[in-house]
Amino acid sequence: MRKIGLIGGMSWASTELYYRHLNKGVQKRVGTGCSAPILLESLNYCELSRLTTEEQWAHARDVLIESAKRLEDGGATALMIAANSMHRVAEDVAAAISIPILHIVDETGERLHADGVKAAAVIGTRNVMTEPWFRQRLVRHGLTLAPYDGERVEEIDRIIYDELMQGKVSEGSRRTMRTFITDIAKQDIQALVLACTELVMLVDPDANVLPIYDTTRIHVAAGVDWILGDAP
Repeated sequence: MRKIGLIGGMSWASTELYYRHLNKGVQKRVGTGCSAPILLESLNYCELSRLTTEEQWAHARDVLIESAKRLEDGGATALMIAANSMHRVAEDVAAAISIPILHIVDETGERLHADGVKAAAVIGTRNVMTEPWFRQRLVRHGLTLAPYDGERVEEIDRIIYDELMQGKVSEGSRRTMRTFITDIAKQDIQALVLACTELVMLVDPDANVLPIYDTTRIHVAAGVDWILGDAP
């Protein structure tokens, strides 16, 4: 099996999901006595949370580049960033190392394209839902994306940062997300992209009014393929 590098801590709750499901994915395909060879660097999210200025993002880029270099030096053969939002600087990180990055947006876009999905909506943190870097990269895979609702964006962003990233799951927020998804499904779309690694704590991708593509699940599956040598 190939060793994979995982940059986590953004948040610790999503990193735990990655670690658990990478190992479960390997066990399912190889055997229950096996576990995934992972190099994990968990960053301090205090200095990487809710970034708004270009200076803050430049600092985040530098932090992730140094982390990626340490993981490469430690023997990682590919890299995963355990957060949708931090893929804003993924191209800069990729340029600074010689091992490949498994990009969460590309993996998701390829899955949607393979399934014949042409129109979708995206929910996640504010920067993922509203900034062009995520939306444009997904559109490259032949998708049309539904417009976002500003008030919905703010409430989902609050739930993610104030609750889920602290490991809190409330029934009130679960009902809110169910209502949002029901409303979003009324648009002219075929699927919903769950583009926040923590949202799966509230939303069941297998039990909703329209197909849900969980970026975490898709990203982890790509990581398992890499570890087991099924990805080039």
